[in-house]
Amino acid sequence: MLLTKKSLAINSARDNYCFTIMRILGITIPDDKRLEIGLTSLYGVGRERAKNTLTALGIEHGKRAKDLTDAEELKLRTELESYQIEGDLKREVTGNVKRLKDIGAYRGSRHSRNLPANGQRTKTNSRTVRGNKRNTMGSGRKAVEKK
Repeated sequence: MLLTKKSLAINSARDNYCFTIMRILGITIPDDKRLEIGLTSLYGVGRERAKNTLTALGIEHGKRAKDLTDAEELKLRTELESYQIEGDLKREVTGNVKRLKDIGAYRGSRHSRNLPANGQRTKTNSRTVRGNKRNTMGSGRKAVEKK
């Protein structure tokens, strides 16, 4: 896993200044957001995992990414390396869904038809999986009568 921190220098007519952008696995962690929120931009890191990680490392939750010291940033990177996040996690989830489809499981067939896989009702309330298709009696194209 490649973890880097890039340093950019911006030259303007008025002033020269340098700021750092924290990048983990190719994903830029937002500088202007609190760390517990900014870490959720990584796939596989939610609010709870971000909070637990920061607490375990002794880093304040309200700290911004631009305010981290190099030692804190290194600790955070090594801790996040131990988790399965981003590409590895996406690959595993895709492989699990593909396995379900290959063995002919009911859940696999639901995935291939883009329907809910965990037993939810589909007559109503499956807009997220099916897409926002609202087919009602009044919708659709009207048939033109021939005279």
